[in-house]
Amino acid sequence: MKASEVRGHLDGLLLSVLESGPLHGYAVIAAVQERSNGVLELRKGTIYPALNRLERLGLLDSTWESAGERRRRCYELTEAGRRSLDTERQVWREFTAAIGSVLEPAQPRTAT
Repeated sequence: MKASEVRGHLDGLLLSVLESGPLHGYAVIAAVQERSNGVLELRKGTIYPALNRLERLGLLDSTWESAGERRRRCYELTEAGRRSLDTERQVWREFTAAIGSVLEPAQPRTAT
């Protein structure tokens, strides 16, 4: 699935994979891919600007950690990020319920 197809849902996806604890950018990409059973393959060029934007909005905090000779930035949810994730989930439930009720109506219409 292309990154453009998750537009509008990217923030919720990123906040969700960070809910269980801090992750560096590559681990965020891997977590989204794993949770989606490989359907969602997000690119670094999509993820890092989004993580930086979420941090500027106060939804994430980041710290630098060393991994051998490499340094990597780890992101974690703030309390504002947890509240935003709750909102993202509620909006998603309402959206999918509305679309589902149109695509799969409870009682099919009968021809008269």
